[in-house]
Amino acid sequence: MSGSLPFFRYHPDPLASGSIRAAAETCACCKRNRGWIYTATFYTAQDVSGRFCPWCIADGSAAERFAGEFTDSYGLDRVSESVLHEVTHRTPGFHAWQDPHWLVHCQDAAAFVGEVGYTELAAHPEALEQLRADMRLDGWHDENQLEHFLTRLGDGATAMLFRCTVCGVHLAYADAS
Repeated sequence: MSGSLPFFRYHPDPLASGSIRAAAETCACCKRNRGWIYTATFYTAQDVSGRFCPWCIADGSAAERFAGEFTDSYGLDRVSESVLHEVTHRTPGFHAWQDPHWLVHCQDAAAFVGEVGYTELAAHPEALEQLRADMRLDGWHDENQLEHFLTRLGDGATAMLFRCTVCGVHLAYADAS
């Protein structure tokens, strides 16, 4: 395996999230086998035979060469153009049941921490409360049903946990099969 992995500001631990894993595969962009490969989403109209190494993600060459994005821009309308470009073109996406999307706080994209269940989410009360509030806005008005759903996160549904890169607060959204 070649060297240390590149650092991704908005996805600081892609190994833990499973977005990058050790593999003896040739990168579809640079045609090198560097010992690591990206395993999550890539959106493009082009045919891509193979997956990408983390270095071609970090330098933007994979997104540029194949005119694609690693993450949809949904929800990123309150960030600068440079942050939008970094998240969609130079940051590994993550696995989710539904289309993954990035959360924003303090006018910056938040850093993806990982997929968590209720116990892990409860360790970040601000994220749990923010998720409750968002779900109420989405129509979850019965408090018993809402709490029943939340306490079963990790069993058919999960929370995607993020951390604000500016103030450090945690945020989350629910993802279900």
